[in-house]
Amino acid sequence: MSSPLRHYLQFTDLGRDDYDYLFRRAALIKAKFKGYELHQPLVDRTLAMIFEKHSTRTRLSFEAGMHQLGGAAIYINTRDSQLGRGEPIEDAAQVFSRMVDLVMIRTYGQEVIERFAANSRVPVINGLTNEFHPCQILADVFTYIEHRGSIRGRTVAWIGDANNMFYTWLQAAEVLDFNLHFSGPKGYGVQLDRPGYPVTPAQAAHLREFDDPVDACSGAHLVTTDVWTSMGFEDEKLAREQAFRGYMVDAGMMRAAAADAVFMHCLPAHRGEEVAAEVIDGPQSVVWDEAENRLHGQKALMEFLLLGRLD
Repeated sequence: MSSPLRHYLQFTDLGRDDYDYLFRRAALIKAKFKGYELHQPLVDRTLAMIFEKHSTRTRLSFEAGMHQLGGAAIYINTRDSQLGRGEPIEDAAQVFSRMVDLVMIRTYGQEVIERFAANSRVPVINGLTNEFHPCQILADVFTYIEHRGSIRGRTVAWIGDANNMFYTWLQAAEVLDFNLHFSGPKGYGVQLDRPGYPVTPAQAAHLREFDDPVDACSGAHLVTTDVWTSMGFEDEKLAREQAFRGYMVDAGMMRAAAADAVFMHCLPAHRGEEVAAEVIDGPQSVVWDEAENRLHGQKALMEFLLLGRLD
């Protein structure tokens, strides 16, 4: 049993109906996992995991997830392979996709994963690039639905850097029809004309920008942030720490949000920098459910890309 070839390189690669299915499916798969019920639709399928960027949650969730689905996962670090010695991405894609059923790539440039997918005979999943992180937002929205129901019409407040996570939230706002508030320091704000991946008018219609992060959090149903210095930007760490002072998500910001607001962070987190300990360790935080849901959301995604809809 198989489905037409589809890749998952950006959040917009799937539509609202697809996500409705994935969230239902993730809930079912999670319930089976919690009930120690065997669920192995991907027996004899193999996932290749290609890592150029370091990882904890991405490797753990994909590798454990594929094993739990009955398949096998192979870890490949570009430093230890011919990819790290200059083998063309196009050639690697041709070879990989003749030996495995699914490929996940965690790398720097989005164009790398796009070139790989263009030459692949099997589905390719974006495990993170500098531009987008769709698997994380898949897990985040699923977590919100678990705790508060539909995200449609709700407001998400993003505090901090307009990075790959933010732009993926913005894509999700359009696809799933919710509002996105943004507040970050000058020089790190939203680039509507971002090179290669400009914000579309349809996405911009769901966005409001605020100078004051407390205003951005006002009435929000979900408040979220990320580290101030993402992988690949370590040489900017000192400048970023100075620029982002005043943008730490703290109790005051959460008080400005809706009474039933939740807090999320994709992790790893730095308490006392982008988030106060009282928030990430407080009663409104759902970060541990969010981290776990990378496993269940991605299991639903892998199953969907290989087998299509099963209900």
